Amino acid sequence: MPHYVAIIEDGGPEGAVGLWFPDLPGCISGGDDIDEALENAPEALALYAKDLAEDGRQLPPPRTLDDLKADPEFADDLRNHTAVLIEWPPLADATG
Repeated sequence: MPHYVAIIEDGGPEGAVGLWFPDLPGCISGGDDIDEALENAPEALALYAKDLAEDGRQLPPPRTLDDLKADPEFADDLRNHTAVLIEWPPLADATG
């Protein structure tokens, strides 16, 4: 199963937590806490994949954490925030 790297950003005093995918520009998830943001992440991925499919495109292949750490565009984000792997498609949606 492929896994997309997601970066979790704490919302600070407001308490909200954001999560975004470096390989999927504009694909974000959020929640009142980390658990909720992680719970919402597969749905955000599904909606993103659906939008791409409607445009005749597919999700790009995920890069590894090491690949992203080597990318200057994301290196600081990975040093300053927590990164997690989100499985795609989610195990409940996998076939075969």
